[in-house]
Amino acid sequence: MNTEEINFAYRVRHALNEKLDDLPASTTDRLAAARQAAMARKKAHVEVRVTRTATVAATAGGNGFFSAPFGWISRFSVVLPLLLVVGGMVGVYQYEQQQSIAELAELDAALLSDELPLSAYLDNGFNAYLETRGR
Repeated sequence: MNTEEINFAYRVRHALNEKLDDLPASTTDRLAAARQAAMARKKAHVEVRVTRTATVAATAGGNGFFSAPFGWISRFSVVLPLLLVVGGMVGVYQYEQQQSIAELAELDAALLSDELPLSAYLDNGFNAYLETRGR
């Protein structure tokens, strides 16, 4: 809950409590009975199990390497897949860049080795072909 919701809840509670003394006795008796019924249906308090690692982390000075010697394995098991994904993405990017460079080099070599008339370079269709082929 954010602070606006908490403030609204406090204002509502205050407004309801202002007129509490003016309620008839029958209404307060019904409200008390409804509260008792709700409390009877309330679930029993359940104990929360705390693991050893949470206990060690909560104590002062329990964050050292020697207090949990194999704690770094769990941290590494979280970081390793992330590193593999990033490495794979970098590899794919490098591969795509190399493919693009190879295609452009092939196109440049083909243009330089062919004997084209100057009018071919002035043709708009040829320029469009070069632009689409170069990307």
